[in-house]
Amino acid sequence: MQVWIGRNGERFGPYPDDEIRQWLRDGTCRPEELGWYEGMTDWRPLGELFPEDRPATPPPGATPPPPPPREQPFMGITENTVAPEYAGFWLRFGAWVIDYILITIPSTFIAMAMGFQHAITTFFAQMETNQSAAMTAYLDEVRPIAYVVLLIGFVYYVLFESSKWQATPGKLAVGIRVTDTAGQRLTPGRAAGRNLIRLANAVPFLSILPLVFYITAAFSERKQGIHDMLAGTYVLTGRADSATAPTPRSGPSRPTGSFDA
Repeated sequence: MQVWIGRNGERFGPYPDDEIRQWLRDGTCRPEELGWYEGMTDWRPLGELFPEDRPATPPPGATPPPPPPREQPFMGITENTVAPEYAGFWLRFGAWVIDYILITIPSTFIAMAMGFQHAITTFFAQMETNQSAAMTAYLDEVRPIAYVVLLIGFVYYVLFESSKWQATPGKLAVGIRVTDTAGQRLTPGRAAGRNLIRLANAVPFLSILPLVFYITAAFSERKQGIHDMLAGTYVLTGRADSATAPTPRSGPSRPTGSFDA
């Protein structure tokens, strides 16, 4: 029988029941710590699961040692669970193209309403007489337009990636989503931090940075862009409404109850 141990909100195991019995006898595990094995409907204290294995009395003030060291689960995943599938560069690039088009359509109308067409016309008219003055006047006129367009894109990504869909329309179209390192929905704050790098487009000599930040997704271990690494996020395949938490490959039902390791 394989038994899971719950300690300090984390799940360890599974371990053979013989090992659990020995740890109870020598004080490595405490009777009040929680345990679960396949077929149970709830976590129960180890002392109730193995009442005949009484722990040795530890010295006064002694702290029981933790379970034998094993690699900590990543996103709650152990060797017996199904690992997440990270979205590759081309899926993410396809999503970016779709989102770029969707953002460009309203941004174009807003830019025109703010006088972008007038700025272009004036620029070419002044270029014939004073190129330097024409460029300065053009930049002064389009700068507020650029800020508004950047804000539209920023809000677009933050709202969609922190929504229940965990994805922009482009990501939904290609079947990917954004999560934190625990596989959960992003908070608005984390989504905002992740997307601040997009504002680098506002500075001409930094315009190459967004490309660099995405290229790392092509070869990093978990296919993260630099902005993912800094914000602690992943881009996974599958939509949020159809994604399920990682479950053991052997198929045991997840125990119910208040303990959630």
